[in-house]
Parts: sequence; structure tokens; C-alpha cells
Amino acid sequence: MTTAIATQTRKFAVGRYATIVTRVLTGLLFATTGLNGFLMFMPAPDPSTMAPEGVAFSTALYATGYMLQLASGVQLIAGVLLITGRFVPLALAMLAPMVVNIFLFHVFLEPSGRVTALLVVAAEIGLAWSYRAKFRPMLKAA
Repeated sequence: MTTAIATQTRKFAVGRYATIVTRVLTGLLFATTGLNGFLMFMPAPDPSTMAPEGVAFSTALYATGYMLQLASGVQLIAGVLLITGRFVPLALAMLAPMVVNIFLFHVFLEPSGRVTALLVVAAEIGLAWSYRAKFRPMLKAA
């Protein structure tokens, strides 16, 4: 009986630590990319190495004059929330449309980042699953 309890406790601890590591790494990714949107400390990708559709999409977002700043701000705020562990379900909800867009961008417009896009989707889904109890009230029919 005690072996079963110890095994169950270890599984819970491993799952808990995996959630924390995933949350912090995802938060660091989005906080860094969000901050980069304002400070431009990472080199921009070379347009000659990108698919023309991906370049056209990125150029259109830049041309709006606000969309990249909005996306960067959301990424920065949500990333900081994930790193600190505060309002995690809110941060995941804020990032969900961005994660879908990142995934679809790399599936349809710029195939070179598919692996990273899949990792981001997996992290988002894994974290949403870990915090699923927090989403239940929002998903109840009124």
C-alpha cells in the first residue's frame, strides 16, 4: 500500500515540476520575443531566406503601424505572467490566438519554423490541460 502511495506522490511531483518548467520556459520565450518587438535586440530574419508569402504577411503586419506592437505587448505581458506564475489561465487565454497564428503561419506561409511552432502549441496545450480546472467555469453554458 505504501509503495502505491509513494509512486503516486512521485508521479504528482514529476508532473508538477514538468508544468512549472514548461510554464517558465514558455514565459521566457514569449517575454523575450515580446521585449524584442520593442527593443529589437535579436537580429531580424533575412527576407531572402524566407518564403515570399511569409515576407508578405510580415510586411503587411508591419505596415498597419500597430499590429506588431500590440502582439509584442501581449506576448511580453503574458510571458511575465507565466514566469511569475500569476494569472496563468489569463496568460494562456491571451496567448492562445497568437499560438494558433504562429502555428498556421509556419504551416501555410513559412515552413522553416514548423518544429518550433509545434513545440509552442504542445506547451500551450499542456499548460491549458494542467490548469483545466480554472477554465471550467468559463466553458459552462449560461
